[in-house]
Amino acid sequence: MEYVKMGKTGLDVSRICLGCMSFGDSSRWIHSWTLGEEESRKIIKKALDLGINFFDTANVYGMGTSEEYLGRALKDYARREDVVIATKVSEPMRPGPNGRGLSRKAVLAETDSCLKRLSTDYIDLLYIHRWDYQTPVEETMEALNDLVRAGKVHYLGASSMYAWQFQKANYTAQSHGWSGFSAMQGHYNLLYREEEREMNPLCADMGAALIPYSPLAAGRLTRDWESGSRRFQEDQVARRKYDGTESTDRTIVERVAETAGKYGVTRSQIAVAWLWEKGVCAPVVGVTKERYLDDFAGALKVRLERADMQYLEEAYVPHRIVGHE
Repeated sequence: MEYVKMGKTGLDVSRICLGCMSFGDSSRWIHSWTLGEEESRKIIKKALDLGINFFDTANVYGMGTSEEYLGRALKDYARREDVVIATKVSEPMRPGPNGRGLSRKAVLAETDSCLKRLSTDYIDLLYIHRWDYQTPVEETMEALNDLVRAGKVHYLGASSMYAWQFQKANYTAQSHGWSGFSAMQGHYNLLYREEEREMNPLCADMGAALIPYSPLAAGRLTRDWESGSRRFQEDQVARRKYDGTESTDRTIVERVAETAGKYGVTRSQIAVAWLWEKGVCAPVVGVTKERYLDDFAGALKVRLERADMQYLEEAYVPHRIVGHE
């Protein structure tokens, strides 16, 4: 495994981040394909054996059960100081007032709940999962800063928002002497490159790490368009992101397959290697089988030539912004 600093911080993270959205009690959330605790533990253990030290979850994944599975597994298989745990807040966890969003009350309460579910007394990286249009950004950033000052959170990040929002939040923090964002978890892959317009250059300028989710476009970059999977059929969130651009995306999927054949590697390895060439710190990869982690680890050996990078990129056409909802 290779390790890299998370942006301009001194924190060392593995070049692969294990995403834990595929873990959790499927009866309690929107995805029926998530893994139960026994299978989730096997994958977490495999990740640790490969040298992966970076784990990403969220309070809403499995309505808290993803955090619970991850916390118990890491407690059994790793030393807390050896791993980097990232989680997120803002999505609805219960009905009624203050059950979602980024008010001071919600941020502090949900972070305490995350700590309990993760069986830890601190979170390495806390993201705001989505922008809260109903709460003043000053209120949110002060609450986040208080969590850092209290030692409950070490670093802050944001996910899935517009560049102006990311900059506004950071400027607010900077102007008050508060902790700002060190990482951005955006929607970025070969089929969706809108982050290259503003967000990626902004992060490069400010030294924030790019830690994108959906590096394989929910599996679409790993197989022919006509083939599918259980998730492909059931994941309506992913279908809203990608089904509408099939006519333009097919060419890119075909070129990924061609390039994989040329290098003698898998399509997944090409898709992830492309992200590293674009300056990504650590893509968030979600898996449901242990062998897929070996595949991602093998991608570290792939070095794409400039001509192949161009071949993969030149068929891209602008897309409607998706993923910020």
